[in-house]
Amino acid sequence: MSGSVVDNTVSSGNSSAAIPTDISGPILDLDEDDDLEVFSKDTTLTDGSSFNASMQTSPASMINQYKFEEEEEEVDTKDIFVTVDNPESHVTAIETYITYRVVTKTTRSEFDSSEFEVRRRYQDFLWLKGRLEEAHPTLIVHPLPEKFVMKGMVERFSEDFIETRRRALHRFLNKIAEHPIFSSTEDFKIFLTAESGELTSHKKQGPGFLSRMGETVKAVAAAVRGVKNRPQEFTDMQEYVEAFSQKISSLDKVTQRIVREQKEYLEELKECGPIYALWSQSEEELAEPLKTVAGCVDRCTKETEEQVKHLNDHLNPVLHEYVLCADTLKAVLRRRDNIQADFEAKTEALATKKADRDAESKVLSLAWDSLVGRSPEEVKQQKRQKLKGEIKEVTFRLSAWAWPD
Repeated sequence: MSGSVVDNTVSSGNSSAAIPTDISGPILDLDEDDDLEVFSKDTTLTDGSSFNASMQTSPASMINQYKFEEEEEEVDTKDIFVTVDNPESHVTAIETYITYRVVTKTTRSEFDSSEFEVRRRYQDFLWLKGRLEEAHPTLIVHPLPEKFVMKGMVERFSEDFIETRRRALHRFLNKIAEHPIFSSTEDFKIFLTAESGELTSHKKQGPGFLSRMGETVKAVAAAVRGVKNRPQEFTDMQEYVEAFSQKISSLDKVTQRIVREQKEYLEELKECGPIYALWSQSEEELAEPLKTVAGCVDRCTKETEEQVKHLNDHLNPVLHEYVLCADTLKAVLRRRDNIQADFEAKTEALATKKADRDAESKVLSLAWDSLVGRSPEEVKQQKRQKLKGEIKEVTFRLSAWAWPD
C-alpha cells in the first residue's frame, strides 16, 4: 500500500463479469486511495454519473470497474523486478529463523550490476519498512505480515505459513519497487544488493536508541497535546478509515472462524468415509447403499478440502491484507497529526518570542542593570539581539517542516 494521504478522484467503468477464481490480484493491485474510493460515499465515474454507496453493486462489477489501460504499458516501462522465493530454515544455539532469497533484475544506472541475489530474514524486511516510514512519515508503505501468529491458528514453521509469508514479502517488495519515491531510496538499494555483513553495518548507521526514544517521546507529547485545527478532509478520512477498519476486521475474524470450523468438519468427514466402507463389508443386504454413502462422503471430503484450500489461499490473505492496510493508513494519519501538532507548538513559540521582543521596548528592569553598571539602552539591545536569534531559529525550524528536502 503505497502513496500519500491525499484525496484522489477514481476513474472507473461499470462493466459486470463473473468473479475470477483468485480475486486477490484484481483487488489488491489497486493504489490505496483507489481501494478506499471503492467504498466511498460519492464517487464520480468516467461517464460523468455518480456512484453512491447505497446503490446495489455486485462484487464482480466493482472488481471490473478498475481495469487500468496502462497496465500493459507498465510492463514495458518497468525497470526493476524483484522476486522473493526459496525459503530456508536456519537453526542456531540461540534461535531458529527463516531466510528468503531475494533476486533483483534491473536496468537502472544507479545499480552496479543488472542482477543481484541476496538472502534476507523477516527482521530485515521490518528494518526496511521502518526506514521508509521514518524518512517519509506521510507516505503509505505497504504493510508487512505480522511477526507473530496467533497460537492455535497455524504453526510458525509449517509449510503453509512459510509460503503465505513468502507471498506477502514478495508483494511488499514489489509494491516498494513500483513506488517512484521508495524505489529510489538508498535503503532500498542496499536491501536488494548488500551482503549480510554489509547490511548489518548499514543498520548500525541509523538513529541510535536514545534518538529513537526522543522521537517516541515527541510523538507521545504531540498526541497528548492534540491538534487544534485539523483540516476537515483529514477528520472525514480518519472517521471513514476507523469505520472501514472495524468492519473489515470483523469480516476477517468471521472468515477465520469459518475456515477453522470447516477444517474441523473436514477431519470428521475423513473419519466417516472409511467407517461406511468397512460397514458395507459386514452387511451384505446394505452393502450397496453403504458404499454409495461412503462415495458421497468421499466426494464431500474432496470438495470441502478444496473449499478450505481456496479460502486459505485466496480469500483469507486478501481480507487480512486489507486489515493491515487500514492499520497502516491509521498510523500515517496519526503521524500527520503529530507533525501538525509539532508545527502548531512551534508557531505558538514563535508568537511568544515576537511578543516578548515587542514588549521589551516598554518594560525593562533597571535595578540590576544599574548595579552592574550597564545602561538600559545597552541591555535593551542585548535582549533584542537574543530574541532575534531565537525567532530566527524557530522560523528556520518552521520552514524546514513546511518545505522538507
